[in-house]
Amino acid sequence: MPRKAPTPNVPAVSLPDDLTHGGLRQRGVTIQGYSLQLHDGEGFVGDSVSRTAYSDMLDTWRKLYSGISGLDALGRKPTPDISKKRLDTLLRRNGKAAAIISAASEDYAWQLARVVKRFLAHPSWQGVRRIVVGGGFQQSLVGELAIDRAAELLYQQGSHVHLMTLRHHPDEGGLIGWVHLAPPEVLAGYDGFLAVDIGGTNVRCGIVRPRAHKTPDLTDVRVSGLSKWSHAGDDDATRREDLVQGIAGMLKKLIRQAGRKGLKLAPFVGVACPGMINEDGSITGGAQNLPGNWESPRFNLALQLGENLPQLKGRDMQVRLHNDAVVQGLSELPFMQGVKRWAVLTVGTGLGNASFINTDAPAAPRKRAAKT
Repeated sequence: MPRKAPTPNVPAVSLPDDLTHGGLRQRGVTIQGYSLQLHDGEGFVGDSVSRTAYSDMLDTWRKLYSGISGLDALGRKPTPDISKKRLDTLLRRNGKAAAIISAASEDYAWQLARVVKRFLAHPSWQGVRRIVVGGGFQQSLVGELAIDRAAELLYQQGSHVHLMTLRHHPDEGGLIGWVHLAPPEVLAGYDGFLAVDIGGTNVRCGIVRPRAHKTPDLTDVRVSGLSKWSHAGDDDATRREDLVQGIAGMLKKLIRQAGRKGLKLAPFVGVACPGMINEDGSITGGAQNLPGNWESPRFNLALQLGENLPQLKGRDMQVRLHNDAVVQGLSELPFMQGVKRWAVLTVGTGLGNASFINTDAPAAPRKRAAKT
């Protein structure tokens, strides 16, 4: 087998020094709004469709059935401990447990339809025609059916919005979106860059490979070295500083991995996290699900994380922040053709949200040739 030709020794490309955080105007798209904290009489609107909310609905139906029949069709585990995979298996069996799960999913679909209509009524969502539902919930049969049912209910109620699920796995979508937020020099001069997605339950890190030389429309971005840390149940991660140190450790491992593979890694880290992101990298509002106080004026995640990372070929690592729903939503940008206004809802520990306006339509994704 002939050996692959070595990659030319191209000089490293310098990154701009004035990187700001949380910018609303990006290449080809304007972020119209994100991290909306809509309220109703009982609290945040988004809380009614969080992962915990679905678990509560399922538990209510489980207890109702158990009280009538004297049997627990879902087994011995507490409802929050039943995995999505197990729920999907029970749903496919089409038995008594499936009836309980279906009833909870119907309740959830009605709540999701209600929440979507509340967001559509907000000025920053006026004219939205497509809504991508991301987060871990949609990555299951139970979630897909609930979202499909919510789309049906919206149509029956006269709404013309198109509800769809994230095309990427949510673990990767929250990283891939950074190709539309990173400086152009990162896409043109390097093989990849580091990205982080911080959630209230998990942290995900990986090397984003834009592959812009092969797919200039950025429809075939890859993530390598993906690692996931479920920090919510770790007592050592209850402090904010412990979580930052843990993330730095994950990134250092990725830097070493890139070195072993001969990847030219950009001195850039994109970090997605909940909350409103200010230009200086501070966070205000919406970070309540993270451990500790992330909204303190004395805490700057970008600076603190950067101080814990090594230099890359003599260059300091530049850390840039943006909202997690924004980043996950932007992973869909190349595929949002034929629509001006669109949005994203991410179902997780809380409900992330963002809305977008396409300013310059990206190149249309190339279609695969039909098989003959």
